[in-house]
Amino acid sequence: MPTLAFRIVRNDITKVKADAIVNTANPEPTYADGTDRAIYEAAGPELLLAERQRIGRLNVGQAAPTPAFALHARYIIHTVGPSWEGGDHGETEALRACYINSLAVAEELGCESVAFPLISTGVYGFPKREALDIAVSVIREYLQDHEMKIILAVFDSESFVLSGEVFDEIDAYIDEKTVEARQKAEYGIDADKNARKPARHGAAKMSAPMPGQVGQALFSASAMPDMEVEELCEESMVSDSLEERMKHLDDTWQEALLWWIDEKGYTDVEVYKRANVDRKLFSKIRSKEEYQPKKMTAVAFALALRLNLDETQDLLKRAGFALSHSNKFDLIIEYFIEHGVYDTYTINLALFDHKQPLLGE
Repeated sequence: MPTLAFRIVRNDITKVKADAIVNTANPEPTYADGTDRAIYEAAGPELLLAERQRIGRLNVGQAAPTPAFALHARYIIHTVGPSWEGGDHGETEALRACYINSLAVAEELGCESVAFPLISTGVYGFPKREALDIAVSVIREYLQDHEMKIILAVFDSESFVLSGEVFDEIDAYIDEKTVEARQKAEYGIDADKNARKPARHGAAKMSAPMPGQVGQALFSASAMPDMEVEELCEESMVSDSLEERMKHLDDTWQEALLWWIDEKGYTDVEVYKRANVDRKLFSKIRSKEEYQPKKMTAVAFALALRLNLDETQDLLKRAGFALSHSNKFDLIIEYFIEHGVYDTYTINLALFDHKQPLLGE
């Protein structure tokens, strides 16, 4: 199973592997069109219908389990979503109850993972954007106090359309920074200052400063005679051996992460939950000094620690990564950090909308 606590996937829910699959059920012990029919047909309609009839009628917001039969799951949790009637007839509270009660059933069954469709957005007509906000809100609240892998399965791209001022600003930010990166790479132009700079294609690279007095002297060597420069370089090569450099290693990514947790006064639990990773992965990170994270995991922890952009770049560098203006994922992360938004659920919605990897993956 993946180490994310919460994932959004574009997939038919009947194809998702989880301990429990949630079905948007008919109130009566029968099945109708949409997700309900798809789950019955995938599980085996006759066997599933017989189990569903033993439950009897379900009211809106209620949830009850059956075996999953041929699905990639152990259980199907049936819940009755509300029909949309304009939003003034308790639809929001009823939809929240579907998620809350389904999660409670999954917990009672001992499930470690559960997959939801976007409940009530099919034949029941619940607006997709509002339904998504409700689903993410309930899941976020649940994961604050529980350990569970939760999957939200979105069947097609039309079912997931982010809108609003914030997401429009992200697109504009990506376009702006992408143009800047291309100008700098191709022409040596700093778009922020609107000034031309000499391109460095093929130019000799200056080595980093070396430790001690010798390294400092090298930077003023241009004023020395050639013979003295040559002797100084020979001396520096001896003193700056590989063994000498290995004595000056920086903290590892894991060491820096744990230092930041202490420095910020956070607990381990609140940090790994903010990062959208599970307890097992964090235990592995804490126990291994040389732990090498994936980039999405490293970024997720930087956000969980509420680091600014410079601090984020420093932490990523210790794992061998960086944020770049030539990468859409990186630009989205940079946008949210610059705007002081560190909520991984909000950021993952934007990443998902732009078809990027999710934080923590």
